[in-house]
Amino acid sequence: MSFLGRIFVHILANSAAILLANRLIPGLVFFGSWWDLAVAGMVLGIINSLIRPVIKLLSFPLVFLTLGLFSIIINIALLFVVDSLLSTIQIDGFWSAFWAVIIISITNNIILRIFNKPSESEK
Repeated sequence: MSFLGRIFVHILANSAAILLANRLIPGLVFFGSWWDLAVAGMVLGIINSLIRPVIKLLSFPLVFLTLGLFSIIINIALLFVVDSLLSTIQIDGFWSAFWAVIIISITNNIILRIFNKPSESEK
């Protein structure tokens, strides 16, 4: 898959994950058009690809001591950053963000595994 194709799949996965979390979690509200959903997926992707690695590197001792559970706290904080940047997403509290992060992570993992299967020429 090409570089632009992978970016498109990540935006699609993030958008689908936000939409699913919106449907399943009462404390996470997304209100906007499909374009707003794509923008939210892009913003989440940019934050996850640029800010998250730096924060994980700086917080490595905490992640190590908690056997990776602190990564969930990092993801919750980054989801609150997305909430503060976009007026189309509203998160009502820690537990809503916690369950949203779990759903977004699982949804992204499933979608990216489906689309990132190597083709016969890449094997």
